[in-house]
Amino acid sequence: MEKFHFCEGLVVPLDRANVDTDAIIPKQFLKSIKRSGFGQNLFDEWRYLDHGEPGMDVSQRKLNPDFILNQPCYKSAQVLLARANFGCGSSREHAPWALQDYGFRVIIAPSYADIFHNNCFKIGLLPIVLDARIIDQLFLEVEATGGYFLTINLAAQTVTTPSGDAFRFDIDPFRKQCLLNGLDEIGLTLQHKEKIRQFEQKRRIEQPWLFL
Repeated sequence: MEKFHFCEGLVVPLDRANVDTDAIIPKQFLKSIKRSGFGQNLFDEWRYLDHGEPGMDVSQRKLNPDFILNQPCYKSAQVLLARANFGCGSSREHAPWALQDYGFRVIIAPSYADIFHNNCFKIGLLPIVLDARIIDQLFLEVEATGGYFLTINLAAQTVTTPSGDAFRFDIDPFRKQCLLNGLDEIGLTLQHKEKIRQFEQKRRIEQPWLFL
């Protein structure tokens, strides 16, 4: 997992509450267990005017010009500004995979569905919770300013606007350290690989019948 310390990213405002995981990545694209390749189908039913299926050449599909991600000014955005209860619905891991594969590094919202929130941390995608009044302010500023960037400092736990306003966010200390050090669950386990190897060797000696 890539280490996360700092992000100065272009912000795209998704002004919808209760965005569920089926909207983030529709069910027909869940056949792969790889974490890559989902970005092209992120928000598929909103981004395209036709019905998407796995294997389709997205370059030949007609884009919905009214959808926010299709507006040229938001190309290469790394920060998604969202409304309450983002990531509700089914518990599919593919939803944060699709967001990260598209290019997002940070999501900022007043609240998230618990499972989606947890799944984000597992892949190094940072879901920040800010007060709804601050979110309202950020939406107004993004919509009034072309090329609006936010600066996210994980070590300081701050989100800073172009005008210099800084908002502090809370994060579990263990999750923070995992992000700073680029450690997912596999990485955490591998930190103890020597102890695991010693345990397995001992078990082979003490319980050889398990390996017959």
